[in-house]
Order: sequence, then C-alpha cells, then structure tokens
Amino acid sequence: MRYDRARSSAIDGVRRISRPGRRVYVRHDQIPRVRNGYGIALLSTSSGVMTDRMARKASVGGELLAEVW
Repeated sequence: MRYDRARSSAIDGVRRISRPGRRVYVRHDQIPRVRNGYGIALLSTSSGVMTDRMARKASVGGELLAEVW
C-alpha cells in the first residue's frame, strides 16, 4: 500500500466489475476510462492480466475485473 506525507492512502476506491454470477467482457475499443484517466481498469486478457492502457496499446479486449482510483 502506498501513502503520501499526510499518511492518507494513495488508493481512494476500488470497484469490482465482474463477479462469478455476472462476467463483463469488453472489446479493446470499449474499455472504459476510469475517473477521466486518473484511475485504472484491470482486465484479464488472453495475454494475461493488464491495465486498461496496456490493453488499448496492444489492441486486446477481455474480462473487465475491477476499477481502481
């Protein structure tokens, strides 16, 4: 975990997207931007688990696991 000088957490929130009962899959052109680019989305792709920026650059989609901001 990362903290700043005021001892507040660097991660403000985490939201789980896919759950065992509801899987969410996206194409590379439909990957959401989290908090207008300040957060990241985690995807499970055929090339492994990667962030939204890495998946867009590699042009791969997959299962949307979580959003972190």
